[in-house]
Amino acid sequence: MMMANGVITNNYDGVYGDGYMEQEEEWEREGLLDPAWEKQQKKTFTAWCNSHLRKAGTGIENIDEDFRNGLKLMLLLEVISGETLPKPDRGKMRFHKIANVNKALDFIASKGVKLVSIGAEEIVDGNLKMTLGMIWTIILRFAIQDISVEEMTAKEGLLLWCQRKTAPYKNVNVQNFHLSFKDGLAFCALIHRHRPDLIDYSKLSKDNPMENLNTAFDVAEKYLDIPRMLDPDDLINTPKPDERAIMTYVSCYYHAFQGAQQAETAANRICKVLKVNQENERLMEEYERLASDLLEWIRRTMPWLNSRQTDNSLAGCQKKLEDYRTYRRKHKPPRVEQKAKLETNFNTLQTKLRLSNRPAYMPTEGKMVSDIAQAWKGLEIAEKAFEEWLLSEMMRLERLEYLAQKFKHKADIHEDWTRGKEEMLQSQDFRQCKLYDIKALKKKHEAFESDLAAHQDRVEQIAAIAQELNTLEYHEVGAVNARCQRICSQWDRLGALTQRRRLALDDAERVLEQIDLLHLEFAKRAAPFNNWLDGTREDLVDMFIVHTIEEISGLMDAHARFKATLGEADKEYQAIVNLVHQVESIVKQHQIPGGLENPYTTLTAHELNRKWSDVRQLVPQRDSTLAAELRKQQNNETLRRQFAEKANAVGPWIERQMDAVTAIGMGLQGSLEDQLRRLKEYEAGVYAYKPHIEELERIHQAVQEGMIFENRYSQYTMETLRVGWEQLLTSINRTINEVENQILTRDSKGITHEQLNEFRASFNHFDKNRTGRLAPEELKSCLVSLGYSIGKDRQGELDFQRILAVVDPNNTGYVSFDAFLDFMTRESTDTDTAEQVIDSFRILAGDKPYITAEELRRELPPDQAEYCVARMPPYRGSGAPPGALDYMAFSTALYGETDL
Repeated sequence: MMMANGVITNNYDGVYGDGYMEQEEEWEREGLLDPAWEKQQKKTFTAWCNSHLRKAGTGIENIDEDFRNGLKLMLLLEVISGETLPKPDRGKMRFHKIANVNKALDFIASKGVKLVSIGAEEIVDGNLKMTLGMIWTIILRFAIQDISVEEMTAKEGLLLWCQRKTAPYKNVNVQNFHLSFKDGLAFCALIHRHRPDLIDYSKLSKDNPMENLNTAFDVAEKYLDIPRMLDPDDLINTPKPDERAIMTYVSCYYHAFQGAQQAETAANRICKVLKVNQENERLMEEYERLASDLLEWIRRTMPWLNSRQTDNSLAGCQKKLEDYRTYRRKHKPPRVEQKAKLETNFNTLQTKLRLSNRPAYMPTEGKMVSDIAQAWKGLEIAEKAFEEWLLSEMMRLERLEYLAQKFKHKADIHEDWTRGKEEMLQSQDFRQCKLYDIKALKKKHEAFESDLAAHQDRVEQIAAIAQELNTLEYHEVGAVNARCQRICSQWDRLGALTQRRRLALDDAERVLEQIDLLHLEFAKRAAPFNNWLDGTREDLVDMFIVHTIEEISGLMDAHARFKATLGEADKEYQAIVNLVHQVESIVKQHQIPGGLENPYTTLTAHELNRKWSDVRQLVPQRDSTLAAELRKQQNNETLRRQFAEKANAVGPWIERQMDAVTAIGMGLQGSLEDQLRRLKEYEAGVYAYKPHIEELERIHQAVQEGMIFENRYSQYTMETLRVGWEQLLTSINRTINEVENQILTRDSKGITHEQLNEFRASFNHFDKNRTGRLAPEELKSCLVSLGYSIGKDRQGELDFQRILAVVDPNNTGYVSFDAFLDFMTRESTDTDTAEQVIDSFRILAGDKPYITAEELRRELPPDQAEYCVARMPPYRGSGAPPGALDYMAFSTALYGETDL
């Protein structure tokens, strides 16, 4: 095609017989210069142009004047082609108009139209002959060229269509596009053939052409939306009417009736597409609902699992542990099933979308399967951390209770010992005593100092225990600190008072020198023995915490060693009691006033005897306590062995089931139905095995209640077995869903069992590591093994990259079996496309770029029509009536990235 000075110089062939005019002489020879024909063409072409321009909300009155600036010419081409031309020049100068007309001529040339001697200057100058020639060429290209009947040319095809449609009608014999239409019966026959309700053909007469023509033109304009393009007077009074004008008008009949025949087919296709889309939307909404509910439950549960607050009491911690067991037994199992159902529904939906050639479903942000899996994993991590924290907290609180009891016990003993000591140290009794009494008081005070020093360790122990209770955040630490402060303050006062009394006694010692050596010996020996008795009694009632047989055995050995020292203690006790007996003998013998009173100590033989009796009674009690703890630890050891025996059987069983399900999922065992049957059997077997898990839970509860924290007889913990059990259930459900989707793919695509086995065998052959997916090079080898031709040249690599884009759209670097199977089956199946749906809507809309709600309700079933009206976006183009809908955007959304 060549352009020179804005003129298209080559011919337009194949549309109007032997070709369009090559020279101006041909225009004259064909009649374009005939005034009558020129008048008919002008009127017809003007009406034809206005029938399209009205879609853009405009029109023309004078065809040779209104196209001179090129603006409405470009608008006409945009309306009839549905395409957008370059932006027009808005200036009013001649060169602006020529530029606009040239843009229109260039667009016509791009569509294969060949004009002769028609330049932009002639159109701008208002050359009627050139303008009519250009419009006729446009009519040929956009209204007549696409008419095809039995591979004839457009003109011959349109003529044959008229002949076939009017053949049954009396007095109609269509042989051409001029004389055959003069009496109007041919027009009436075409209308009656397609719309017999509009014209009563039996009442028409060949002798009344004016009435026939007016009837046809009026009915076409009123009911078929075909404007009057011809004048009855011109047709009747012209010996040979202009065939181009008649061809233009008849082509409008062809397009009007041709669209009605296609409407039903288009409506059926749309109904089918919309029904599939409605079902998919229901599945999407159900997925969104289930995902939102599960994520909301996880969101509400996580703060409870992440909470690390207690009332710092052992009872409160035990209640939290019981709440956690209730959660694991009652609240979580339904959520495990919900998660499995969610994954199953998602895989089924994706399979249906692939089979209906729809884009993959992308859930709302934050609700992807991966998001749910991540949230679930976070829940499991939180559960494990929460249970570990509870157990460690119970150990801490148990130690706190032990320390608190020990603090109270030691503090009670100390406060009992210090009771009255301050009053004794502040006493002025020595002021009225004789010399020997003063010396006795001094010796007594020395014995008290010895006793005071012996109690220093106990005070330090009390302070150390209080400090540890503060470090471990004991819940009644305030009372402990207050009591410890009182003891320490009193201890400091006792020290100061002791020092003050010693000074007073030293002053009196210079006067009083008599010393009772016997009392002094008693006091010296009785004080440490008394301290030993106090310490021994304290040790014998001291509480202990052990967790193993070895620990309790160690305590029993230490107790046995202590009992071995009781013989020496008994000798010391007899020696001290003998001192008392000597004093009593001397006092009785010498009648010493107040001689029985020991001035050096407040201890008496009766008190030592009472404490020694307490020790002898506490020893067998300690034996019983240790023996009971030994039996408890032996029972705990039995529980460890019971749990280990059961766990060592359940753990390997779960692992074997996982291996078997994985092997079935690889498609290595029989047909898909066999695989599905075996998976169902495994599923039933797993649920039948559940009592073993429940028995383990009961044993585990007894283990925890027995405060057993370690088990050296098994590598399995209850947590690992729970996770393995849940993973087994999830793997079975997921594999069943995958096999069901493969059966659905096989049945819907019509592939045979042998083909499916061949696909699976080839896939597994190249899946060396049994991962269920192939790398790109493995995929290429697999396709070649199935007979798929992939060349080793550059074109072959491009073809393979195209395949990769289909089976691995996210560029993950691997291909799953579902994607591979979908590709192999889709290669040979026919699916709906967005272009087919757009073409169907365009037919219903009468070639308009938009469609109205009334047209949808007229052509589609009520529910499908309302579905479209509710979801189609408004049409944004110009020239559309209010409420017009954009069916192109709607159809594209069905097959593209969309929120549907």
